Amino acid sequence: MNTLTTPSASNWLNKVPEVTLSFWVIKIMSTTVGETGADFLAVNAGFGQGMTRTVMGALLAVALFMQLRTRRYTPWIYWLTVVLVSVVGTQITDLLTDGLGVSLYVSTSAFAVALAGIFAVWFWVERSLSIHEIFTRRRELFYWSAILCTFALGTAAGDLATEALGLGFTWGAMSFGTLIALTYAAFRLGGNAVLTFWIGYILTRPFGAALGDLLTQAKTYGGLGMGAMWTSALFLTVIVMLVAVAQFSIGRRMNAQAAE
Repeated sequence: MNTLTTPSASNWLNKVPEVTLSFWVIKIMSTTVGETGADFLAVNAGFGQGMTRTVMGALLAVALFMQLRTRRYTPWIYWLTVVLVSVVGTQITDLLTDGLGVSLYVSTSAFAVALAGIFAVWFWVERSLSIHEIFTRRRELFYWSAILCTFALGTAAGDLATEALGLGFTWGAMSFGTLIALTYAAFRLGGNAVLTFWIGYILTRPFGAALGDLLTQAKTYGGLGMGAMWTSALFLTVIVMLVAVAQFSIGRRMNAQAAE
């Protein structure tokens, strides 16, 4: 699902990263951190669901404000926003399911309809859903609205598959991993790049959530018992390292461009 284009002046103005292997690794790990981080803060750290939602919502607002204020893709701001969107997306689904008693079937369907609506309006207004053309404020708002909805949808769909449908963490991760592989195969065989990208982006969320539960949950519940703290710390460390490399690479490219 790599939809790279030749770098040009417009690419420098694009507010989102190129779709590379590193992109997908960070994306999957950020989805897992969203699942494990939300659980750690709410349960292990003792913040509770209400405080966690308030703090993470405020941090997301600050990160999104910084992202909208930047003039070009800035790796550390972009991926900080994605991680916080992941946590907040998890919290939204948990609030509906655990706090308000909304069925996972209902929430999954509602988020799917909402996401379809965002894509429909986005395409109707901009005539494109390509992530290579996110260089206006309106397109960026459409983009982040879709991203937040994909995380909420993915959390609900992942919980639906692993809990309500009884797949469990291992089979849930394997099932969504297989769907991601099939989507990539469809792209390689000539499938629409924009469509396969968004399908893959949506699927990585429940895959990451199922992987997070598999790693953190106790062995008696079908997990590996690593715990939310250690899993979150491990994945965050890898994310920081990959983002640091991306930030350094961007800086070096910009310096080279300025020197020409």
